[in-house]
Amino acid sequence: MSLVVAVLIMSAALLPFAATAATMRVEIRITAPVDEVWAAVRDVGAVHTRLAPGFVVDDRLKDGVRTITFANGLVIKETIVSIDDEHHRLGYSASGSRSRFHFASIEVIPDGEGCRMIWITDALPDDRKGPITAMMEQGAIVMKKTLEEAAARARH
Repeated sequence: MSLVVAVLIMSAALLPFAATAATMRVEIRITAPVDEVWAAVRDVGAVHTRLAPGFVVDDRLKDGVRTITFANGLVIKETIVSIDDEHHRLGYSASGSRSRFHFASIEVIPDGEGCRMIWITDALPDDRKGPITAMMEQGAIVMKKTLEEAAARARH
């Protein structure tokens, strides 16, 4: 079998996945230094205190897996896949919800006097898009408020 035929067969096998996966993206501008925001994002055992207090009510980290409890009662396990300090990027996969597959990343990039936080999630099945997007948007509002308040306190 030629390499081209093998690649085509493998590509065709991936089509159902590509056709049914939902991608959600939330981007927020944060008026806080990129290093301060990144420090809170990369502190994977303190989401409930440093990043999204009230939205996340508990965060227990053990052996690279954090168990997150949300204010709405949802509990999920997130495996920390990568913490990239050079590019300010965190990657994690989640289990424990109705999704068969869930991978997310948060990247913090400089933007003028502040930064932007880009949160991207891919999930299967695609009917999870609405509920996941709603939770991401709620979480982003809390993160923005928390991080900007922390930056303001640090300046004074």
